[in-house]
Amino acid sequence: MKRRQLIGYAGAGLVTAVVTNLSSHVPVNAQSSGVSIQWLGHTCFLLTAGNIKTLINPFRTLGCTAKYRPPKVAADLVLISSQLLDEGAVDQLPGNPKLVYQAGVYDFRGLKFQGITTDHDRNGGRRFGKNVVWKLTKGGINMLHLGGSASPITLEQKILMGRPDVLFIPVGGSAKAYNAQEAKQAIEVLNPKLVIPTHYRTQAADANQCDITPVDDFLALMQGVNIRRSNNDSLVVNAKSLPENTEIQVLSYKF
Repeated sequence: MKRRQLIGYAGAGLVTAVVTNLSSHVPVNAQSSGVSIQWLGHTCFLLTAGNIKTLINPFRTLGCTAKYRPPKVAADLVLISSQLLDEGAVDQLPGNPKLVYQAGVYDFRGLKFQGITTDHDRNGGRRFGKNVVWKLTKGGINMLHLGGSASPITLEQKILMGRPDVLFIPVGGSAKAYNAQEAKQAIEVLNPKLVIPTHYRTQAADANQCDITPVDDFLALMQGVNIRRSNNDSLVVNAKSLPENTEIQVLSYKF
């Protein structure tokens, strides 16, 4: 990636208290009527609340993402969990969004969010480096996107992550993200209200170049948890629609 394409503020991974202001625009109302969530494939989502569109983890179409459409959507803010091609391909994004890829505490037009460092593999980050988990509140909803987490959540990380209203979590395994059992364990630690699985095998995969498993492998482990399946790639979440106990929402990609 070209240096000018990224805004990276090294805010000391886990314990930073410095807020980096990314814009001088007038703040938006952070307690608006909820947030629209659109799944663009793999770990990529477009979150819309108020007048801010946030794109998380745009990807290059290859391997497990080969048959998805490139997520070339307009956004005000783009967050990436790593510079791997399945969650950090920003070179073809339209417009001139703010791009953030490093852990830290940020303020963008009144939207406060935080990047928290985890390992992107099960070897202390020695193979795939570090992953950035994104914690943000939009439309009064606390959201946590785990990106490509592959290591157990530490006590310090749990404190920083808090209890999310909506948790985006990888479930398909491989060397660089949670498998189904690891995802279940992370959900038990975080106790989210709504779980949206990510990073699993779909018909978008190149059969010869994809080593992740389908979402049903994860769902089969989640006995006793209510599972919602949608025919759409989008949903709107507000405080009134959140369940009291953990539920799983599976979105559908429109090929």
